[in-house]
Amino acid sequence: EFGTGGLRGVIGAGTNRMNIYTVRKATQGLANYILKQGGAEKGVAIAYDSRNMSPEFADEAACCLAANGIKAYVFDELRPTPELSFAIRYLGCQAGIMVTASHNPKEYNGYKVFWEDGAQITAPHDKNIIEEVQKITDPSQVEKGDGLNYPQLIGAEVDKAFLDSVLSLTLSPESIQRHSDLKIVYTPLHGTGVFLVPKALAQIGFKNVYHVESRDVLDGNFPTVASPNPEETSAMKLALEKADLVGADLVLATDP
Repeated sequence: EFGTGGLRGVIGAGTNRMNIYTVRKATQGLANYILKQGGAEKGVAIAYDSRNMSPEFADEAACCLAANGIKAYVFDELRPTPELSFAIRYLGCQAGIMVTASHNPKEYNGYKVFWEDGAQITAPHDKNIIEEVQKITDPSQVEKGDGLNYPQLIGAEVDKAFLDSVLSLTLSPESIQRHSDLKIVYTPLHGTGVFLVPKALAQIGFKNVYHVESRDVLDGNFPTVASPNPEETSAMKLALEKADLVGADLVLATDP
């Protein structure tokens, strides 16, 4: 069921599961609302994480939007949620879609909708979009598209703009210069952070960043963790072991 944040559930067949049909239905509802708002030309930015079926769900959403005459921008590879929020504003989009189930177990996936301010949908847009989704009662009401009007891929340009914006918030570059030799262990827990966190740390001047190599591997089954949640003590085990090995000052992990 499409709620105030979007969809989240176990991947599988059926109307109560995350699959291409429930994703298409949600996207058609969103498309109908955007068309009523006159936002087709402004378009929708779409990002996705490392979970199973995330690229496929992003592709289905993009094709559905394109079939409805709505411009769609899709990242060329997985990206974290904050960059999707930034991309909406950077590209001047009407809305955004993030395909992710955050740190839920591997069986899950999700679909979050953002509005033009880069935030997840709030009143009145949330209720209005939900109403549009609920009006769709048959697959024949959904535009699937044939892939001919494929959306525009986005990537390096938005990455650079995002990182530049993030790093412009640094409060004390002098402190970083003084402590650039800090030893940092970083782990993305098999997820999206691997694309940007190491770049950000290097760009800002930290020289000693260590990885847990097995966890840099993008894998929606999250093979080295019981739960892909950085708040879970067990999820930090390998990173803490690496920290002991290299004598690290700091350990960082990001929600995949």
